[in-house]
Amino acid sequence: MDDEGDVSALKSQLSQMRIMWVHELERRRQQEEMLEAKLNEIKEFVADTEKKEKREMEVLWRRVKAAATWMTYLKSKAKIMAVPHLAHTSCGIRHQEGVGFVDKHGTPLADWSKVVDLSLFESLDEEKKPQPRKNQGLFDEYDGAYIGDIIKSVLLVTDVMEALVKRVIIAETETATEKEKVNLGQEEIRKKTLQVEKMSARVEEMEKLASGTDEMLKEMRQKIEDMAEETSRQRQRAAENEQELFRVRQDVESLRSSISGLVSVRQTLISSEKQFQTMEKLFER
Repeated sequence: MDDEGDVSALKSQLSQMRIMWVHELERRRQQEEMLEAKLNEIKEFVADTEKKEKREMEVLWRRVKAAATWMTYLKSKAKIMAVPHLAHTSCGIRHQEGVGFVDKHGTPLADWSKVVDLSLFESLDEEKKPQPRKNQGLFDEYDGAYIGDIIKSVLLVTDVMEALVKRVIIAETETATEKEKVNLGQEEIRKKTLQVEKMSARVEEMEKLASGTDEMLKEMRQKIEDMAEETSRQRQRAAENEQELFRVRQDVESLRSSISGLVSVRQTLISSEKQFQTMEKLFER
């Protein structure tokens, strides 16, 4: 009887243990399903993140290439502008017979504006710089606005360069004209001086015969003095034009310094490009 009781108790324990094992297996199975679902969520999140980062890298890479291309263009443009005949060709300026210099629109030099608004070039502040669109994340997949702003900035710099080239031509032309006027005035004075000298000699001879010649000589001398004063004023205008030409050249040097800054930005962008390539390789791994 005792053996039967022990067997019955053992069977009862085994039955309870079996039930516990079944419950434990069921609990473990549920935990495994939960962990598997969580793992799938993590995998999907990682895949979405990698896809998003890859898209952002492509956009950033496109921006860097566009900026580098336009910086190279500006550097080349600046070198061309440093050579007068190349600058004229680049700006579409030509010499038309009977008219003189005309720009690419056919406008003659006399109608060119002498004002170069450098404040437009200096006003490219943070408010006007391209910014990412908030409704599409950190980077915009279709980044045409950014590229468009870069192009606008480059075209603005190019317009300033062309305006400065025109201003140099105007100043040089005016200076040459004033110098020519001075030379003509000096030649005229020389001729008049010779005439006066000749007339003075004749007057000296005629003074013995008539006193009325005195007044004529005074008038001639007054005219000579007036012409001398006019020539002096022309020289003064020529000097002022020389100063204007000097200021224009200073503006050109200032623009060249700005271009050098842009070239430095290009070098920084190229360095960033290499870093982006390294990051892209890491993402591909």
